[in-house]
Amino acid sequence: MTPHEAFDSMRDQWLTGPGALSGAGLADDVVVEWPFAAPGRPRRIEGREAFLAFAGPERAALPLRIDACDVRTVHDTTDPATIVVEYSLTATALATGRRATADFITVLTVHDGKVTHLREYQDTMKMTAALPSNG
Repeated sequence: MTPHEAFDSMRDQWLTGPGALSGAGLADDVVVEWPFAAPGRPRRIEGREAFLAFAGPERAALPLRIDACDVRTVHDTTDPATIVVEYSLTATALATGRRATADFITVLTVHDGKVTHLREYQDTMKMTAALPSNG
């Protein structure tokens, strides 16, 4: 799996709904980072099992349905194992039907066909505003 294929796989998972995460595309020692995580949220998780233990319940409880992923730009880097993807996600709040869009940038590294590092920069203010409890 290339970095481009890894991102395509992630996008497909987002758009197919909150099914179980298998972690099949993640290296055992994957590092996942959210440098601008909201207060109380992890900024870094190390290891596939730790990530799945966190992300599985989070995904199952997500009060949103992701409707679209608009990839604006994919930047190849000088390291062929790493890409930078600029995109937006549009989602609908399940409780209210309200739609919102938030912007993201992901730095994705793949070695031996598995994601070894993912760093995601999120528009946390838009994401928080989109949650049903906020309006």
